[in-house]
Amino acid sequence: MLLRYKKSFEKIAMGLMSFMPKERDLKVLQKTMQKYEENPDWQLFLWKKGEDFVGLLGVEMTEDAFIIHHISVNPSHRGEGVGRAMVEKIQQMMQEREMRSTEETHAFLEKCPQKKGGL
Repeated sequence: MLLRYKKSFEKIAMGLMSFMPKERDLKVLQKTMQKYEENPDWQLFLWKKGEDFVGLLGVEMTEDAFIIHHISVNPSHRGEGVGRAMVEKIQQMMQEREMRSTEETHAFLEKCPQKKGGL
């Protein structure tokens, strides 16, 4: 289940985000989290499986598209389809918007089934 980030999820979100190579430094991670908390065009989502949060997806909204900046899955849950499920769900939520990637997320997103727009 994909849930919108709220402040009470901060530690969990930071832990999941820290699995991304560019977010390992604490100061960089804190700046990224601040961007998601303060900018309404940047939205963060967490994937809940059972009682645990096991994945994170961060998007930037534009007028006609959404850009996936962050996608991270807890290493103990990798290979279970969590990343693909998050991408599929966000595409359903964004409906007619085109999905775009960053250099960091492009390789993973190329492996995911594309709905309208693609990369």
